[in-house]
Parts: sequence; C-alpha cells; structure tokens
Amino acid sequence: MPDNNAGHASQGEHTGKISLDEIQRLQVMHRVGPHSVWGLLEHCPLVVLQPLETLLRVDQANQTMFLILGGQLGIYLESSDEELVAVLSQGETVGELSVINDRTASATVIALTEARLLAVDEGTFWRLVEASHEFSTNMLLLLARRLRKTNSSVADSVRQRRQSEQVARIDGLTGLSNRRWLDEILPRVVDRHRRDGKPCCVLMIDIDHFKRVNDSFGHQTGDRVLEITARILLEHLRPTDLIARYGGEEFTVILPETPLTGACTAAERLRESIAHGKIHTHDGLQLPPVTISVGIGELQDGLDAGDIINKADSALYEAKKDGRNCVKW
Repeated sequence: MPDNNAGHASQGEHTGKISLDEIQRLQVMHRVGPHSVWGLLEHCPLVVLQPLETLLRVDQANQTMFLILGGQLGIYLESSDEELVAVLSQGETVGELSVINDRTASATVIALTEARLLAVDEGTFWRLVEASHEFSTNMLLLLARRLRKTNSSVADSVRQRRQSEQVARIDGLTGLSNRRWLDEILPRVVDRHRRDGKPCCVLMIDIDHFKRVNDSFGHQTGDRVLEITARILLEHLRPTDLIARYGGEEFTVILPETPLTGACTAAERLRESIAHGKIHTHDGLQLPPVTISVGIGELQDGLDAGDIINKADSALYEAKKDGRNCVKW
C-alpha cells in the first residue's frame, strides 16, 4: 500500500489482479467507457481485508479512494465498540471524501466480511475525473445520495431525541407532565409574568391520607386513585392552566395571569370536585371519598420560581395541619 495511506489496512494483503468485468460492475463506473479508464486502474493495488480488519480510523490521514469489489465494510463514527451507522457493499466506494477535500477520515471503516478493494490513490483519482465526464457525474450522484441518506438519518435522530425528551417529561402513571418539566417551565412562566407585570399563582396539592389507601387497598388501588385524581383535576382547569405531578401524591398547578383571589376560587373548585368525585377500583369497588389539601403561592416582587413553590408548600403544610381538605395561602 502507498505510504500516504499509512495506518489503514495494515494487515491487508496486496495480491491478485482485477478484471475489466469487475470494474464495469462498480456504481461509479456506470456508463463509463471501460477502455478510457482501464489504463489508469489496472495497475492500482488490490487490497484484501479479513473480517474485523480495520481499513480506516477516524481522524486518520488518507488520500485513497477504495472501490469495493467484494465483501462488506462497516462504518462507525468512532470505533467498532459503538453503533454501526452504515454498511457498504460490492460496487460502492469509501474514502473519496478524504481525497476530494484533503481532510482526515471522518469515520472508522472495518471489514464485516472478507473484502476485496481496489486502492485508487489521489493522483489516479483526479486523472479519472479528467479522463471521464461520466465518472465525475457518477461520483457526484453517489455523494449526493450518501448526503441525502445522512441528512435523513440526522433528521430521524433529531426526531427520536425530541420524542425521548418529551417522554422524559411525562409521568408514566397519570400522563401529566412531571417534576422535570415543571422545573424547566415554571421559571419561564414566572419571568414572563414578572416582565409583563401580570399576576400568577401556583397551587401545591396533596391527596389526604394517601398512605391509608395504599395500606388498606394495596398499591394498585393507590395508583388508580392517582390516575382518577389527575383526570378530575384536568377536567376542572382552564386550557391555559398547567399541571404536573410533583411527586408521590402531590400535584402542582400553575395558574397564569391569575391573582390570589382567582387562585383561591380555582383551588376551592378543585377541592370540591375531588371531594364529590367517585373513584372505583378496577374490579368496580367504590372507594371511600378522597380529599385534597391545597396550598397557594403568589408571585410577588423579589420572588423567583423556587420561592413561589416554597410559599405554596408552606401553605400546604398549614392546610394539612389545620385538618386537611382545605385551602390555605
């Protein structure tokens, strides 16, 4: 192998000869007059890789395009320990980007099976470009196809990441947003209301004596209570209100553009709707009435999101100390 490819295919065997028929089966040689390029290719070295043998490593210097005559190569962003991102087979090429832009290899290439490659050095590559318009066109089409595939993969990756992030912000039991979501959204809501000079309140809600439900009826029934409570709360909130499961049997409601008086009215409406709601187990058993305690935190000068949560939490503590099933602020 040429010195300017030091580091790749160090164990590759340079042996044998290629045939004109093999050249014609290459995608990059489609409609290329074989005799116009045969003189350039017939003396290029043939490289034989064994399975798991490395051809190129990421960030390695490379000035060679490899034409795959047989076998399969795996493409990895870093090393074979990571996820396989592409498989190249007979008729395809690899390494041409390093030749075109005079950059190091952008990925690691490893033989998945025994592979036969024709090594086309930089000088020969550019002589092929000058000798055949069809070769140049095919190379552009192959690169464009690879770019589209890469863009599609990136778009899929972005969509999957966004879906994963969305799932990570949803409570799996109730379907409500979770504490992680709340920690991200509440500071933004508070900053916006402070900037616009508008009122805003936060409710901290706790299901009264929830431990008794678990102890008396089991955790599956306890989960049922959480699911139904979340649904009732949602049904009695405005479309603009925001609700999250804070953790355990606690819920948090953000009431945008709502003064303290309006928050008290909303909290009482939620408390009454839960107290009058009927909750049945999955097998039809009606549970004893469930009640909630509610604490209200109001946006005031000098308070941030954490301060408002603390105020609502302190008010909730007072509600529980005062006998539960009530609203405090």
